[in-house]
Amino acid sequence: MDVVKIRLQQQAHPFVKGTCFLYSNGLMDHLCTACANGNSKEPCEWFARPGNFTGTTDALFKIARMEGIRSLWSGLSPTLIMAIPATVLYYTIYDNVLSWLREKYNRKSPWLPMVAGSTARLVALTIVSPMELIRTKMQSERLTYKDIGLAVQRSKAAEGWISLWRGWSPSLMRDLPFSSVYWTGYEYLKVKALQKFNRRETNFPISFVCGAMAGSVAAFVTTPFDVVKTHRQITLGKEQNIKQIKNRHNDGQIKMTENCGCSTVVPEGRDMEIRSKHCFGVMKELYEKKGFRSLFAGVVPRVTKVSLACALMIGSYEYCKLFFKKVNSF
Repeated sequence: MDVVKIRLQQQAHPFVKGTCFLYSNGLMDHLCTACANGNSKEPCEWFARPGNFTGTTDALFKIARMEGIRSLWSGLSPTLIMAIPATVLYYTIYDNVLSWLREKYNRKSPWLPMVAGSTARLVALTIVSPMELIRTKMQSERLTYKDIGLAVQRSKAAEGWISLWRGWSPSLMRDLPFSSVYWTGYEYLKVKALQKFNRRETNFPISFVCGAMAGSVAAFVTTPFDVVKTHRQITLGKEQNIKQIKNRHNDGQIKMTENCGCSTVVPEGRDMEIRSKHCFGVMKELYEKKGFRSLFAGVVPRVTKVSLACALMIGSYEYCKLFFKKVNSF
């Protein structure tokens, strides 16, 4: 679902139909001349790459058919490597901050989970942001680990080590509201569920359902920020490549524009590039060029993935807390 979500969001930077473009995966460039001439009957292999997805199911089947079923699990290794420290940090910090706030302030105050969740997310996100960047890049294109390493080197040469935190700002603007909405909603729903079932402590089913409901709402509300984050991160490794290509085609008749996974050679005045590097600037350009729906590209797989992930994680976490609490009480 994560791969499908990113591919759907990637479509906001479409190829310019009928024009020639330079394919770039951050490592090499290839000039496609078949479509330079509008009357050419020669097929363009780059346009065979599935990209015109009509929805979640369509993207799921097209990616599996054209690129293989394994492509749906691209980026799994860095996801797993990233998930362990991120999850441990996130929940540990949240629990400790929430406990401290409840001791210091009113235990029933609704803003306590909001502050604790935002603090935990800020710390965890900053630490794992480079791995998140690499994972997103792997899912947006079919790249090997060697390709990713070279892409990181190119990006570092162009912008320095700070490039590894590309997308940190929109990620922060997505994750802080998400954590605020999620934890506030989860704690509220949990209290209501415990009151309804007359329980003093939660269990796995209660935590699972409350986590899924809170996660769905939070995921939907913050989808525009996730779209911006994806657009910023999938350009990893292109900066140096674009500079080199511009030097080759600097005759004033054509110019380069970056797309998700490629660099497009288009005539002057036909640039569809999302130029802004600021979060709300990207949102504005997406809205003006692609409409309101572009801000919620991939919302269905995102909500599906996030709600299930939140439900499983919080359910397992609460269950383990109760289990070890009972073990330690003996």
